[in-house]
Amino acid sequence: MNLLFLIIIFTALGGVLSVLAASVFLLLSDNMRAKVLPHGVSFATGALLAVAFWGLIPHAFEEVGAEQIQSLSGFIMLGLLMFFILEKLLIWRHCHSGNCEVHGEFDEHDHGHAHSSHKSAGTMIIIGDGIHNFVDGVLIAAAFLTDVQLGIVTSLAVAAHEIPQEVGDFAILLHSGYSKAKALLYNILASLTTIIGGVLAYYSLDGLQDSLPYFLALASSSFIYIAVADLIPTLHKKTDIKSSLQQITLILSGVGLIMLLHGVAHDIHL
Repeated sequence: MNLLFLIIIFTALGGVLSVLAASVFLLLSDNMRAKVLPHGVSFATGALLAVAFWGLIPHAFEEVGAEQIQSLSGFIMLGLLMFFILEKLLIWRHCHSGNCEVHGEFDEHDHGHAHSSHKSAGTMIIIGDGIHNFVDGVLIAAAFLTDVQLGIVTSLAVAAHEIPQEVGDFAILLHSGYSKAKALLYNILASLTTIIGGVLAYYSLDGLQDSLPYFLALASSSFIYIAVADLIPTLHKKTDIKSSLQQITLILSGVGLIMLLHGVAHDIHL
């Protein structure tokens, strides 16, 4: 199958389809969303870590000689620091609950007019989402250009963490004064940058094979940072035994699914 076609399909899966899947949560009550969302965050944590350590990093190391392994490891570390700085600058911010310190606190049961401080939060979430999704598209394309099966599992990991993130984004936009229709429209428009990033990367990275291991390293930094800095702290807000066991089970399920999909893709020689 044409590689560009695969990149378009799977960047759409990681972007537009994740927004549509997340929009289903708009039909749920606030209490139901609060119960369901943490499960998605737990699963996404496992999926992201599995793709980073089981797929992206090993493939990146396979693509370089022994003399470049140290520099590639350093690039992963620099990627983590870069994402920390970007998040500090509010360019790249993920919220997974209705209450986000960076974007301004709000009461999730308050259905009146949004406070003026929420307006900038809504604008920032759209801009940040567009940048984030564009980079996701580049990383998915880099994975496909390295290995098709790696591209598939990377796309699925992106979708896994995008769904709970988009639910949080919807909550912020709604409390910023956007209607449900406008919140959905702006999220879909922002998600289209995933496809744009993938297509542009296909045409620019295809002739830069030497750079691919570093894009894979950047992708692994992104996934590790999201899992460790954004998702796991959210999970630590619940400390009771039942919630902890559920989180561990779902994290392991995310890891297991990615490992299974990676093995199946390898067996059928995609």
